[in-house]
Amino acid sequence: MLQNRPDLTYDAGPTGCGELIMNLFLTMKKLEKGNIVEVISYDPGAREDLPAWCRMQKHILLHQHSNGKVRHYFIEKG
Repeated sequence: MLQNRPDLTYDAGPTGCGELIMNLFLTMKKLEKGNIVEVISYDPGAREDLPAWCRMQKHILLHQHSNGKVRHYFIEKG
């Protein structure tokens, strides 16, 4: 289980991945390296898109889990 509490929670709701990624990009710019953001998403496409985006942006996907249709991603800013 995740040891660190997130520094910020971003609830993307049903936002599609294009908008979700853009909003997350802008959110991450405001954070310091090592900060953790929790992303909450209802979009099934995020399962593929968020891990790939993290790799491309050099962020670390620490943990992800689902609660029904709601998925939680914990990302450390790289």
